[in-house]
Amino acid sequence: MRIVFPFIAQPHQIAHSLPIAMEIARRHPEIAVHIACLTDEQEAYIRRLGSLYPDSHVFYERLTLPPLLRRQLTHRGPSVLTRLAALFFNKNYFETFQAIVVPERTSLYLRRMGVRSPRLIWTRHGAGDRAVGFARDVRHFDFILMAGRKLEKRLLSQGSLQPGHYATGVYAKFDLVRLMHSNAAPLFGNRRPTVLYNPHFNARLTSWYKFGTQVLDYFATQDRYNLVFAPHYRLFDAHRDKAASILRTYEGIPHMLIDPGSTRSVDMTYTMGADLYLGDVSSQVAEFLIEPRPCLFLDAHETKWHDNPDYLFWSLGPVTDTAASLDQALDGAVAGHPGFLDRQKSYIRETFGLADIEPTAPIGADAIVEFLRKAH
Repeated sequence: MRIVFPFIAQPHQIAHSLPIAMEIARRHPEIAVHIACLTDEQEAYIRRLGSLYPDSHVFYERLTLPPLLRRQLTHRGPSVLTRLAALFFNKNYFETFQAIVVPERTSLYLRRMGVRSPRLIWTRHGAGDRAVGFARDVRHFDFILMAGRKLEKRLLSQGSLQPGHYATGVYAKFDLVRLMHSNAAPLFGNRRPTVLYNPHFNARLTSWYKFGTQVLDYFATQDRYNLVFAPHYRLFDAHRDKAASILRTYEGIPHMLIDPGSTRSVDMTYTMGADLYLGDVSSQVAEFLIEPRPCLFLDAHETKWHDNPDYLFWSLGPVTDTAASLDQALDGAVAGHPGFLDRQKSYIRETFGLADIEPTAPIGADAIVEFLRKAH
């Protein structure tokens, strides 16, 4: 049996499926596991992560892409065009596998491109509440891995899951994070509490365009907190000049760390190292709350969020519609945290369903192999 794990999107998705690939290779050595990359840089990063699994033998391969698109990919990062092109120009390659395992949904276009034989398997990426994670098209996957009951119930309620075609209890990214950060150093050398500001990239949802500069200016001039500004990877992915300008503006401020899109911004370095989460709709808040801590949410769009399942996480801390009084808002989030603690713990149980700290990628690996053996 041959299984391929293609990576055609941004690096924040890699950790959600790579550990499963490595566990299939380790636990089922009779199966050929292929890792398909798009660029030298991406392959080097994936190989570095893969080295944390020394007992796993996998095949690294390069997907075909026209030179013009490969240059665009190198300079501007993945786009819808480069993702679709990666699928189209590698149709024949994908057809040679029994299964294609992906963390994104773009790969569903392979069916429209005539790739029929391989089973399409979705590992998901992230565990947020926004509707995009529950899109109707997920029912077209042959098998789905997910974390906890919250995800299972919502997908079942919309008819996107079939018995025998999914498995729960899997959030493979945590496996990788534990291997990478077992002895992580503090983010700052002082004793100030650290705030992580993690705005989303979607202009209709993010707090960045309305409040971002205010937030950064506030932290630059105060002396109570450290700040890590690590937005969703896609916020500056196609706007790297803007990211460079922000870095220059706040350069040399020792209590501020600006990371517009390094691999540290996607591997939980900051969610594990911060004391308070400041953000809007990024699913990174769920990863942050693996250890319950204060949260403060910025509503930049007069959102009707109460009783909206897409905004369930806004019930886990205070929500403010202004950045003009961050002193008071941050104090309120810290002082009021005990009132949100039980809700945060319940949310994490429902979201991830993880009873202990044992690795979950082996669960996903075995579930995929069992499904494929039954299917064939």
